[in-house]
Amino acid sequence: MDIRQLRYFVAIADQHSMSLASGKLGVAQPSLSHHVMRLEEELGVQLLVRSTRGVTLTESGERLYTHALAVIKAVEVAVADLRDQSSELSGPVSFAFPSSVSNVLTVPLSETVRNEFPKIVLRAMDAMSGHVQAWLTEGSIDFGILYDVHCAPHLDLRPLLIEDLFLVAASDSWKGEIGKNGIANAPVSLRECCGLGLILPHRAHGLREMAERVADAHSLHLDVVMEMDSLSRIKTLVSRGSGYSLLAHAAVHEELERGELVLVPIRDPAMRRTVYLASNPARPIKRAAREVERLAVSIVAELVRKGYWLGELATPPIVPAKVIPLATAPRARKAAE
Repeated sequence: MDIRQLRYFVAIADQHSMSLASGKLGVAQPSLSHHVMRLEEELGVQLLVRSTRGVTLTESGERLYTHALAVIKAVEVAVADLRDQSSELSGPVSFAFPSSVSNVLTVPLSETVRNEFPKIVLRAMDAMSGHVQAWLTEGSIDFGILYDVHCAPHLDLRPLLIEDLFLVAASDSWKGEIGKNGIANAPVSLRECCGLGLILPHRAHGLREMAERVADAHSLHLDVVMEMDSLSRIKTLVSRGSGYSLLAHAAVHEELERGELVLVPIRDPAMRRTVYLASNPARPIKRAAREVERLAVSIVAELVRKGYWLGELATPPIVPAKVIPLATAPRARKAAE
């Protein structure tokens, strides 16, 4: 038995026809029949049943089909891995971010990847956390950022940081004292937050699900007056005084610099969530993707250290040779000074 015979057998099983498999493979039909006969003789079982309706698998054929798919996949992964090791880092790497994370991480990560590895093409996608998890589950992306994952045993999860959620208000309508960093000096209680008119995403969104879960745990009810799945629209509505929201610092750092919004710490209890870097172990990760992962972890650490992303680091950073931080932007440099 060899890999060629297994490929031929899988093609026949998929096409349910010797003639169709012959055309797809570019191999003469008598040759395919000969390879199947050799497999059956070697294994001592009948694999296929031929009829006027085509070809069907026997029970033994079904079992071999499952094994053959695994063997072919393993060979493809091995070949790709060895070729990857001997080549220059290049090719596409897909990375999906919830909007609040994309707001602070996408630009410095993209610039750093471009600077460090010009032949790597980073595909950065901005989506709701539910969509990010779905893409990871189906194996269509290399990495994604997720929050407080409660049911994803099929994913590899690497904690990056723990961040607080704040009450977000229009700066010109907040009556309390506001610090130079755009954060109110006095906190509010979760009960007080629940009594305000909140603008939040739909329940399918991870942030909304978390807020509802914390409120329910304390026998509280969120007064949601608008459901909005667009982060930019939520921030616009809040800045116009149309309501309040619950967001992390990373989601509004630019608006804080411009003085449009204010963050109010929430206490009794605080609302905290863990930010994870996630991948699907069933999807082979190439060296290019691993380098992007390394850069992402180090940039997150730098953003936290410089105060562009408020939170507590959960993973020791792996520092790359060169990182292009947010502080390279003129406005960010001024803020840092």
